[in-house]
Amino acid sequence: MTRPDIAAIILAAGKGSRMGSDLHKVLHVLGGQTMLGRVLSTLDQLKATRCITVVGAGRDQIHAAYPALDTMVQDSQLGTGHAVRCALPGLGGFDGTILVLYGDVPLIRAGTLQALADLVQGDTALAVLGFRPQDPRAYGRLVTDDQGALERIVEFSDATDAERAIDFCNSGILAGRADVLRRLLPQIRNDNAKGEYYLTDVVALARAEGHRIATAQAEPLEVTGVNSQAELAALEQQLTEHADG
Repeated sequence: MTRPDIAAIILAAGKGSRMGSDLHKVLHVLGGQTMLGRVLSTLDQLKATRCITVVGAGRDQIHAAYPALDTMVQDSQLGTGHAVRCALPGLGGFDGTILVLYGDVPLIRAGTLQALADLVQGDTALAVLGFRPQDPRAYGRLVTDDQGALERIVEFSDATDAERAIDFCNSGILAGRADVLRRLLPQIRNDNAKGEYYLTDVVALARAEGHRIATAQAEPLEVTGVNSQAELAALEQQLTEHADG
């Protein structure tokens, strides 16, 4: 079977104010390479045919660091679903599988992404990447059936005690058929406490259309995000220990 082409959308429009630095968050260095550079290198390994980076505040820094980068602008921070919608016009008529990644989640592996993308076939329109952290904390939980298909994503604040006992957590990374994402993303509503359009809501919309949603699993280190200098230093330490081990 011929694999569909893969395109990627990298979300990098956040202000990153918690970093306490004038440097854009995704341009901070981890293990000798910027966080965004690490994600781009992974996509090169994956041989992604297209890549759109969603930028916002501080985008001049990103353009200066990566002049050849294809970007789309998200002027207002209206959530992940809105960010992906902003990116889609940049992919033109692409009709393969789209990966949604994050510029501040720098250690995702090409093999993990390929395995996730490979799940999108037939009536499986989406695939969501989960992980099992030592401490699930307040992560959203992935509720699956006996075959590993995703039934729903439950935010920790909305979860029952039984759902909070689930240790399979949402990384935020997903793969989806381009046609399905184009059709469903405009249907996402923002009637929530933050008034944002959440990408995770596309799961319920796809299931309502009768699509199957698959899940794949990553190692926790792969999906660790960075929001502060302390988290960057901790991830640098983990990266060093992982390499030494």
